[in-house]
Amino acid sequence: MSAPATIHLRPHEAVAERVLLPGDPGRALRLAQLLLDKPRMLNHNRGLWGYSGRAADGEPLTVQSTGMGGPSAAIVVEELIALGARRILRVGTCGALAGGLELGSLLVADAVLPEDGTSRALGASAPLRPNPGLQAALLAAAEGARVGTIASSDLFYDPDPGRAADWISRGALAVEMEAATLFAVTARHGVAAACLLAVSDTVADGTRIGADALERAEADLGRVGAAALAA
Repeated sequence: MSAPATIHLRPHEAVAERVLLPGDPGRALRLAQLLLDKPRMLNHNRGLWGYSGRAADGEPLTVQSTGMGGPSAAIVVEELIALGARRILRVGTCGALAGGLELGSLLVADAVLPEDGTSRALGASAPLRPNPGLQAALLAAAEGARVGTIASSDLFYDPDPGRAADWISRGALAVEMEAATLFAVTARHGVAAACLLAVSDTVADGTRIGADALERAEADLGRVGAAALAA
């Protein structure tokens, strides 16, 4: 049976049931090269690079970029699910809100504050949670990583410092742009999702990770994420 038609993803390869979901198309390429045996391009339409291939455990794995922000992520996740994805793990970066998060360190989200318009348009009004089974596998694979609440926002360059202060008061350790949308869309479809992030910057003072350290953190994201999906 042929795959259902999708509008934005125009697949040249099959979508695996297991998907790693970075935002950055370049990161999708690098993770595919790191994690897949003979990766083949799944999609290049609209610059949303995606790849499928065999992971280290011999089973199919897809690495698909979402682009930046909730609206783009919502489209990609909806279409991945239509194409057969059933376990989706975001592997992205975040800005640290709280102290004690070193640049390059990994953070597992156990709750997401829906501070973005897309997840709220999908009905989110309270913190969103990952799938318990996939979260347990992620926690086992990400031994030693920090675990906590994050916020999802529409703004990378936020002119209002009061928003970050509010998120901190509600327990958020970091902020990013896609996790709440991922959790909202997958919950509607009964698909498992979780979120693993690397700290790329510090919101309070704008300190940003160096290129080499980011590359190492990116590889850590991929290896841990693939291990969680293989469990």
